[in-house]
Amino acid sequence: MEYTLNEKYDLLIGEIVKSKSKNPVQIAKDFMHKDYVNIHGPEHHFLDGAAFLVAYSNAGGQIDLNNALSALRERTIKMPGAMCGLWGVCGSTTSIGAALSVIHGTGPLSGDDFYKEHMQYTSSCINKMSEIGGPRCCKRNAFLALGAAIKFVEEKYGVKMESEDITCEFTDWNKQCIKARCPFYSPHHN
Repeated sequence: MEYTLNEKYDLLIGEIVKSKSKNPVQIAKDFMHKDYVNIHGPEHHFLDGAAFLVAYSNAGGQIDLNNALSALRERTIKMPGAMCGLWGVCGSTTSIGAALSVIHGTGPLSGDDFYKEHMQYTSSCINKMSEIGGPRCCKRNAFLALGAAIKFVEEKYGVKMESEDITCEFTDWNKQCIKARCPFYSPHHN
């Protein structure tokens, strides 16, 4: 079945709030297997930030989850697909950057440390992605961005989410998989 981006967002919101996990990577992986989440696509621009917000909330982060997901939806639905190649910035990273700004209420005129810290987070993710290179992989970039976010919020804000040794289980679905160049590649998951 084909879904519009709005339908994908509706399905994600309806289901993701039910997760009790404190591990944003596992939450994202669970949804990456759904038929409405493509191997690559702009639905990741919402999914990755939403998985982060749910895990953040479940780990004790103080947010109104439903309002946060609504705000994230409003921001990420505007992000076009292929941002990584066409704009030089990854949609997963910007999704989590948007989630951080929702959590802290930052905007373009904010002069607090949150503004600066969110930029530090996103720039460190983009730098790591640039070291690996392309072609694009929404799964690899989600794992990089979410893994960095777990460490970031614990160090900066004292919110301890759960993490894991991340291995990719999507290699066979990705025609452009870079295999051994990917830090999450495992030939045992194919």
